[in-house]
Amino acid sequence: MKDKIIEYLDELFLDARCELEYKKDYELLIATVLSAQCTDKRVNMVTKELFSKYDIFSLAISSLKEIERIIRPVGTYTRKAMYVKTIAESLVRDYEGSVPNNREYLESLPGVGRKTCNVVLSNIYNIPAIAVDTHVERVSKRLGLAKESDTVLTVEKKLMKYFPKNKWSRLHHQLVLFGRYQCKSISPICENCKLQKMCKYYKKKNKKIDTK
Repeated sequence: MKDKIIEYLDELFLDARCELEYKKDYELLIATVLSAQCTDKRVNMVTKELFSKYDIFSLAISSLKEIERIIRPVGTYTRKAMYVKTIAESLVRDYEGSVPNNREYLESLPGVGRKTCNVVLSNIYNIPAIAVDTHVERVSKRLGLAKESDTVLTVEKKLMKYFPKNKWSRLHHQLVLFGRYQCKSISPICENCKLQKMCKYYKKKNKKIDTK
């Protein structure tokens, strides 16, 4: 089962990578914070303007209202603007504008939880990690890799225990893309999926059809 999942995800998304656009470490951190409850596509539209206008140093002393104006399309922009400015101020003050390889520090920043930290450490420092977002959580539970009642942290721990450590980072991106484009929340594309036999959602859906 483990090998089949890895093989199929490799078949679909061999070169899976983060879809958030960034050129510098702090850009990925801020983009990931902005991506909460928002699509990567919309975040990329917003950060294109934000990072063309500001670097980390000018962002730290920028107007909160101007940040709000730029990031308004990502939703909850008032709170997120405060996160962005505070993160910039902290990085400039504590690490000369760089994003440190320091989980405890990163998770102390506003708007930065374990998922965001995993994304940053994995992509910037190549640290094996599985960031569990809504897509990864949904796919994991549908495939029986986690229970419906499991918390996000429990799902992460189960995935890390189940899959080889050297697969974690790529697997995270593959599961995100699989959940985003195929195993969608609404109207998943099940017809030709090679993971049907282990999918609880597929079995449940077919059972309903059979009983009609």
